[in-house]
Amino acid sequence: MSKGRLIFINIVGIIVVVALLAAGAYFFYENKNYVKTDDAVVSADINQVVAPASGLLNNWDGKEGNVISAHEELGNISNGKQGLPVDSMDKGTIIKNEVKKNQMVQAGQVLAQTADMDHLYVTANIDETDLKDIEVGDSVDITVDGDSGTLFSGKIDSIGYATNSVFSSLPSQNSNGSYTKVTQKVPVKISIQNPSKKVLPGMNAEVKISM
Repeated sequence: MSKGRLIFINIVGIIVVVALLAAGAYFFYENKNYVKTDDAVVSADINQVVAPASGLLNNWDGKEGNVISAHEELGNISNGKQGLPVDSMDKGTIIKNEVKKNQMVQAGQVLAQTADMDHLYVTANIDETDLKDIEVGDSVDITVDGDSGTLFSGKIDSIGYATNSVFSSLPSQNSNGSYTKVTQKVPVKISIQNPSKKVLPGMNAEVKISM
């Protein structure tokens, strides 16, 4: 083997070793200083607009995208005896319209759904083993699939008081006597500061919590 080729191989080997050491140092630093998960979703407080009585829906203004105020009248229902107003419960944006004008509706029927788009947050499912490393008020870096080119800032607002499995409709069964320990996840609510218009409820997100 020529001397030049040997030098080249040694240089390549050194570069590979340095790269591996740098990657190891990076992953050690990240794991030491951050709790990360991509098991997260953008959320918002959702309210429903419901029919106060059965009858004919008149003057309906439930267009998706409309921003409405608290207790705003969106229409009224005529049941042959009187006209009852259909009011919103709270301020929000209509994200789902379920009916149309001059439709017969039933008492308690959901006519529309609204979301508080001014106070979006992320619900992140954090491994139970990582809870000891985080607390309310910790800073969070957030990326959202719908606006992946933007890094959003946030803070932990609250940490759940039970794991997600507690609320599962199908509890785990152990019929054969064997047991496999599974790491449980706890929901953590994280505020989003200044989300863009591209960030919508239900979008997937990734979070990196500073410890």
